Amino acid sequence: MNAAIPVAMTVAIEATSPHVMNTYGRLPLALSHGQGCRVWDVNGKAYLDALGGIAVNTLGHNHAKLVPALQEQIGKLIHTSNYYHIPLQEALAAKLVELSGLTNVFFCSTGLEANEAALKLARKFGHDKGIDKPEIVVYEKAFHGRSIATLSATGNAKVQAGFGPLVEGFVRVPLNNIEALKKATVGNPNVVAVFLEAIQGEGGVIPMDTQYLQQVRQLCDEQDWLLMIDEVQCGMGRTGKWFAHQWAGIKPDVMPLAKGLGSGVPVGAVVAGPKAAHIFAPGNHGSTFGGNPLAMRAGVETIRIMEEDGLLANAVKVGDHLKAALTRKLGSLPGLKEIRGRGLMLGVELTLPCSELVERCAANGLLISVTADTVIRLVPSLIMTTDEADEVVSILCPLIHQLLKEKA
Repeated sequence: MNAAIPVAMTVAIEATSPHVMNTYGRLPLALSHGQGCRVWDVNGKAYLDALGGIAVNTLGHNHAKLVPALQEQIGKLIHTSNYYHIPLQEALAAKLVELSGLTNVFFCSTGLEANEAALKLARKFGHDKGIDKPEIVVYEKAFHGRSIATLSATGNAKVQAGFGPLVEGFVRVPLNNIEALKKATVGNPNVVAVFLEAIQGEGGVIPMDTQYLQQVRQLCDEQDWLLMIDEVQCGMGRTGKWFAHQWAGIKPDVMPLAKGLGSGVPVGAVVAGPKAAHIFAPGNHGSTFGGNPLAMRAGVETIRIMEEDGLLANAVKVGDHLKAALTRKLGSLPGLKEIRGRGLMLGVELTLPCSELVERCAANGLLISVTADTVIRLVPSLIMTTDEADEVVSILCPLIHQLLKEKA
């Protein structure tokens, strides 16, 4: 599929659906099909996709190697049950263990589920040590999901509003401040884990400093805490290493994954090292859809294709190119606060709210998102080329200039 499917008439897209719960602020467009880093809507308009399904579509759309593999799997088995052994689970688990240097994997379907499982691991780790009320260190601006427990771990009052009482047992600290972490936990025997994102995604594409990650690893070792690193958005090659924490040369005890692991097929995982790998016993946790044959095939094939096509190196190359181009076009602009991130996970922070850029970009054929009110988030598929990165810049930067001029 190399071009837009012709349509005979324009399809009107309603602002809201009469039957679907009103939980998303949707743009007035509906997508029909895609190829590579491009998608087309039901009216035939083309868009360059710099959002990648919010860091999900690792291999882009309609990938020539992925699609036949998934079609083959659908013809064999889509779902069975975890009552039975699933060979593809072992294959994907073995690969994740190899890439991470950890030891064991639990499979689920989403990042929320993976983070929920991590929280349960930490609590049981504490109970197994005789701690009646385990507490977990979490961070300002963090985002770990929208279940009651992951929402409680999240550091965003807006998304928490209306859902109290929140779950207790969390100690919140600022980012990249080891002294603040030590002060918040000193003399507290109930602390069992530190839970952080290597790069905060929804919080505004904010990386944890390399030195800070190393210091937290050391502190967790000294205190016999679990280090749990949420790689749901920043993992799976997005930064140019398989997992973003690997830039700091450390290993976590618990690592939730999802998003890019299945290239669009829902897959979540919790990868654990020796300290946490055997905390769960049969009956402690589970997931109906987790680890089903289709999801596992998607994960196995995604990693295989990433290795074959050198997509980690591409994420570094194209990410560096995109960041440099954005800096050239925007670097001296009043109203620009910072361009940050690594690989193909970049944030352009302005000094004022810029959510209207999402619709303006779409009108000009570019898909992006704005998070934390002022941060333009770019998380395209890892197959993006430098030419496509230049196209992102050519559409986005004039619209940023225009917005800042209007609000000056």
